[in-house]
Amino acid sequence: MAVILSLSGDTFRDQATASVVRPLLEALLPWASAHMIDGLHWLIRKSAHMTEYGILATLWFGALTRTTRLTRRGATWVAFVVAVAWAAVDELHQATTTTRSGSASDVGIDATGAAVAAFFTGAGWREALRYLTTALLWIAAAGGAAVIAVNVTTGAPSGILWLTVPAAVGVLLWRARAVSAHARQRRGESRSSDAGRACRGARHRTG
Repeated sequence: MAVILSLSGDTFRDQATASVVRPLLEALLPWASAHMIDGLHWLIRKSAHMTEYGILATLWFGALTRTTRLTRRGATWVAFVVAVAWAAVDELHQATTTTRSGSASDVGIDATGAAVAAFFTGAGWREALRYLTTALLWIAAAGGAAVIAVNVTTGAPSGILWLTVPAAVGVLLWRARAVSAHARQRRGESRSSDAGRACRGARHRTG
């Protein structure tokens, strides 16, 4: 939290980070226009906002689950609220500097980063990654198919989409079959367990 406050001072104002980020972007993307470079610099700064508050919420979640009796859900909510409250404090601090100003939209961006972290910590990393992977596959399949349809209509080439869309559909079908097979296996094991208990009960009554 102290690091976040230090980053909101005059030293890390927009012009200061631009002096470092812009030359790097210009070297990596020599074809990009000045407007594009400015847009990428803005995106990097906002992504840094989301990242730092995602880290803050995750650290608070870890501390709360280790030192309190809060449930996973309770620790997730407290960590999220603390992160959003600190985002407001951070913006108020920026408003007191000479070269920066506070922004309600930045609080929203920070809260988004904390919410993403809360999703992962609340659902559990494995379950959250499964949801995220499924969502990305559907975006790749449905969104890619929509773009291909538009390209075919307008006569524009679709390039690599002809490979990525079928690949995403194939992975989704494979995952659906795997889930269905796992569910059938679970039902089979449940029926076997019930039958075993019934046989043991019958033998007990006969004995």
